Amino acid sequence: MNQTISPTEVQAAQQAWCKALVDISKTHATSGQPAAKALAEKVIDSAYGYQMGAVLFKPTLTVNPQTFRTTRAGALAYFVGGDAAYPKDTSFALKGWTQCEISNAGIFITGNSATSMGKVSFTGKDGKITTVDKTWGYVRDDAGKLRITLHHSSLEYSGS
Repeated sequence: MNQTISPTEVQAAQQAWCKALVDISKTHATSGQPAAKALAEKVIDSAYGYQMGAVLFKPTLTVNPQTFRTTRAGALAYFVGGDAAYPKDTSFALKGWTQCEISNAGIFITGNSATSMGKVSFTGKDGKITTVDKTWGYVRDDAGKLRITLHHSSLEYSGS
């Protein structure tokens, strides 16, 4: 099997991530936090490489000493909250996102790994758009599926 990743596969993985985020927000609005958490668990297990080892995940709105989320539990807490071990998490995926759009600055591919960097814009239920700088790293797992193994996100620098 050809292990080389294509730009189209990276873009499809990014779009799937965006769709999943919006779906988790919608599920929360219609069915509550437990249903959103169950969906988030499925998304994390499907999209991220935690079953392969530590994922280098630095979410946008985390603080010391829990800035980095190298475990599945840490990622889940960031997305949907409800974990006493992560008391400062504000449930990023439950904020009522209605849309998510990606604008890549570039995608670098080498064999069975790829890295992308660019902007991701999230539209809230009030229509307000929040844009973050995002870097994702992907590897192809043994089954041929792309897995996120690096996820770094930060708010745009305002210059002040």
